[in-house]
Amino acid sequence: MSFELYPAIDLKDGQCVRLLRGEMDKATQYNPDPADQARQFAEMGFTNLHVVDLNGAFAGESANTDAVKAILSATNAPVQLGGGIRTRAQIDAWLEAGVSRVILGTAALRDPELVKDAARALPGQVVVGIDAKDGMVAVEGWAETSDMKAVDLAKAFEGCGVAALIVTDIARDGMKTGVNVTFTGELADAVSIPVIASGGVASAQDIRALRAHQGQRAISGSILGRALYDGDLDPAEAIKLAR
Repeated sequence: MSFELYPAIDLKDGQCVRLLRGEMDKATQYNPDPADQARQFAEMGFTNLHVVDLNGAFAGESANTDAVKAILSATNAPVQLGGGIRTRAQIDAWLEAGVSRVILGTAALRDPELVKDAARALPGQVVVGIDAKDGMVAVEGWAETSDMKAVDLAKAFEGCGVAALIVTDIARDGMKTGVNVTFTGELADAVSIPVIASGGVASAQDIRALRAHQGQRAISGSILGRALYDGDLDPAEAIKLAR
């Protein structure tokens, strides 16, 4: 099974930043020009991009539209976009704008039928983001923890055409403390939908660990964030390990 890498461009106020554990007031700015960052990732050899509209995730509607469109213009790489996408109209608008896949997080918990209907109508273009605190789903830009277990939410989308699940352990996000292979692997084993790991990748060892997961199903990929920006993860080595 192929293992895909997704360098992350997180957008706050039009700039490329990284947060610690999803806290907006703990943002580190890495590049004021997100389109330039997209070009840099392409030059490194990455063939996918993971873009999150952080302001949108809190506002419940797209807030960094110009920055996203600039990224789409700057690269031919498939872009998956999340953050504030809560309606079918928003899903359709972003796919028409050139996004390859939309990521639905809060909507997956609040309006699962919307997600299922969209996934059936748009095969391969709808991804569910499952963000978890201590195994429980968090929503609204991670500001709120629900009483739904992450694994139960994952199982709810079996068989409707969801392209992938992006599973984030919030406690590790942006911390470079190592990815939670156990938690990610449990979700990968629980569903037939491809599972992408997110949160905490610190070095090439995390990619090795994700690839080495011995369960019923392989983990299908990983989001790369702060470790890539800080230089702790060598792009060429990461790409080689993924292949």
